[in-house]
Amino acid sequence: MAEKTRYSDVELDEFRTIIMNKLELAQRDYEQLKLSLMGLDGNDTDDTSPTYKVLEEGANTLSKEETTRLAQRQLKFIQGLQAALVRIENKTYGICRETGKLIPAERLRAVPHATLSIEAKNNGKK
Repeated sequence: MAEKTRYSDVELDEFRTIIMNKLELAQRDYEQLKLSLMGLDGNDTDDTSPTYKVLEEGANTLSKEETTRLAQRQLKFIQGLQAALVRIENKTYGICRETGKLIPAERLRAVPHATLSIEAKNNGKK
């Protein structure tokens, strides 16, 4: 039997469902991070004492930097998931961009935006 070169439409539908679920959660998390950065999440120090506010300013700066990094990572994850949906539509989803072989379904279920097989990923680290 010849080696499979792409996933079937049924398999692609399964991956689409996984990706859509992850995308919905990722977008919700991203929106929450944006609200936090804009100070609209209701978690501020307006109703606390001036002494506490001074101590809190340094922590707020670090917290905003970390929240910004998290938001950037979340946005990159969302973009990766959206790109995976495009690959599903093009029927190129699950094909390793280095080896041209199918990425195992187990890996795609765990990391649905993956574009490299474990083999190719490990070869790139050397």
